[in-house]
Amino acid sequence: MKYRSRSVVWLAAILFAVSFGCAPETRAAEDDGGASFLNPFPDGETYQLSIFGDDYAEGLLEGLVESMGSDARLNIERKVRRFNSVMGGDFDGKLRDLEASIGSQPLHVAVVMVGDGDRISMRSQQTGRRVPVGSDEWIAEYTRRIDLLMKSIKRVNPGVYWVGLPNFSRGEANEQAQRMNDVIRERAYLNGFRYIDAFAGFADENGAYSTYGPDLQGKIRVLRSGDGFTDSGNKKLAHFVEKELRRDLNRAKANRTIPLLGSEAEQAKVNPDNAVKTPAPSSPVAATTTDAAASKSPKVEAAQPDPSGDQKAENSKVSFKVVTADGREETQTVEIVRPAIPASVVALMARREGSGQFGDLIVEQMPGGLTLMSSITPSGSKARGKQAPTQAPYFRLLVKGERLTPKPGRADDTSWPRDEKASGVMPGREPPG
Repeated sequence: MKYRSRSVVWLAAILFAVSFGCAPETRAAEDDGGASFLNPFPDGETYQLSIFGDDYAEGLLEGLVESMGSDARLNIERKVRRFNSVMGGDFDGKLRDLEASIGSQPLHVAVVMVGDGDRISMRSQQTGRRVPVGSDEWIAEYTRRIDLLMKSIKRVNPGVYWVGLPNFSRGEANEQAQRMNDVIRERAYLNGFRYIDAFAGFADENGAYSTYGPDLQGKIRVLRSGDGFTDSGNKKLAHFVEKELRRDLNRAKANRTIPLLGSEAEQAKVNPDNAVKTPAPSSPVAATTTDAAASKSPKVEAAQPDPSGDQKAENSKVSFKVVTADGREETQTVEIVRPAIPASVVALMARREGSGQFGDLIVEQMPGGLTLMSSITPSGSKARGKQAPTQAPYFRLLVKGERLTPKPGRADDTSWPRDEKASGVMPGREPPG
């Protein structure tokens, strides 16, 4: 019983560590809300884009420069920041060089593609023997290195688009690439990166390797050169990144117009007319500013309407110029009269506007390319109009050509036996001829 109780305690401790130790990392990548993937306010008003990786990244750079080089929102670095072979030697040294390179220049968008020289065996630290590619020990070390590489790029907090490995011509290499893509996809998700699937984008209809395939215009061309890419293949590969990047750029631009997003300096860039802001009442500057303004000008109290009381009548005049029939220009004044509104009416309207549910909108497509929209009231409301527009009698009869069910006792009611009470016929009597 003593050993059993100890095992239960150890099991509980492990479950606690898994639940509260690993879950925050997963939740951190999910707690993005509706925010933009890219920073809406990059330094210099332009996104600095750099590409990291090996020979695959070289072709990807050529494709991105051709497709997005003219985009005024981007400044694409025309040189790949090399990182060859994640599983090669001196990984720690290459990682330090990469971190120094990232810290020396601004970086807002990073596109990464590595893996051309990663499918090499490694020497086991426990046994000293060579570990084959794709084995459990090899995958564990590959996961550790990929995660370190991702965290090094993540330090400056750019928007990262990580392109997975493509499919390969040999079946064994294909299986290895899929296992490596599983690692990249998982770690990219946990680090908050965009994962670009290049494996499925170049497979044929059976999911196998193919040298040929449709280009961006739909024409069949040579896309692969061995396990690499041709010029057409690089353009198609860049297209997968471009699609995600353009969407995030547009979303970041939309977030720039959201009120109160960013600091006052950032808001001044978006709304120059509102660059001068009134300090908040809790700010230490507010008291100084208020005292200085009060000493220079007399105190004027503006009349503010009381939303809880009666609204007094308010008349205003609008003047505008018109041209008469004889060509003379005259100024005419129109008086706009707003009657007094009792407090009870104000309270009633405010209560109606602030409570209750909104109705639902039903959209129906009608013949001839017309769209019919109708709002219905929520459940429990006494208002009518809960049926869809296509169920209305005029639509069913005149558009669909359906025969409506007659009311009982009406002349077009041919049901048998007839409802004598509904037809107005006294029981036991024949209906009038």
